[in-house]
Amino acid sequence: MAEPLAPVAPQRVCTSAELAERGRAVVFDVTLWGQPARAFALRFDGRVVAYMNRCAHVPTELDWQPGEFLDMDKRWIICGVHGATYEPADGQCVAGPCRGESLIALDVAERDGEVYWYPSPDIRPIVFD
Repeated sequence: MAEPLAPVAPQRVCTSAELAERGRAVVFDVTLWGQPARAFALRFDGRVVAYMNRCAHVPTELDWQPGEFLDMDKRWIICGVHGATYEPADGQCVAGPCRGESLIALDVAERDGEVYWYPSPDIRPIVFD
């Protein structure tokens, strides 16, 4: 039986100032289920949210340009490949081929002018040997 993973300290993502309201996201590397993956953080309606950069419809990265996840009206997160559309506040699919699925959320917090991500058993920092 595998031993439980040790808790990991919060990971700094960026400064708070790097996340403009409904602007470009900060993309960062993580591991998802032990495999290299990417995640992103953005500011929407005054709070920071973060998700895996992975469409719920087909596991492809969402951004239509590097760091650009929101549609032209800056209202929805949209998959640049399939057009699946998600609510930024909670990652829930609202239209398109994602059919009720949700984006995989990361636990984030903002304190002292910095944005931090709190790893989970499934989503962990990349470890360099």
